[in-house]
Amino acid sequence: MVEEQFYTITQVSRMTGIKPHVLRYWEKEFRWLRPRKNSAGRRIYSEHDIELIRLIERLLHKEGYSIAGARRRVGKLLALSNQLQLPLSEVQTNPLERFKQELKELLKMLERK
Repeated sequence: MVEEQFYTITQVSRMTGIKPHVLRYWEKEFRWLRPRKNSAGRRIYSEHDIELIRLIERLLHKEGYSIAGARRRVGKLLALSNQLQLPLSEVQTNPLERFKQELKELLKMLERK
């Protein structure tokens, strides 16, 4: 069994380039970003948390979403991730493009038969 790795807020800040006070603010704004706390009461972030932070950062800083818009987009992507049973990183691409690609692959398989 593979043990999940956790990171401190300082480590996550270094990994993502996002300051700790911004990470704490995002925890208030994005209900899905809820790092666990260790026995000392300090935040520990999972790989999923880091993936979510990178998505939020991309939506806000690269795609120009507002906080409210990014919140809605994250909610939709997480719902789609759960529905498709895929990791969040695989759902971040345009779902329509992914669907088209899967249809093309199915067509190729059917043509071989």
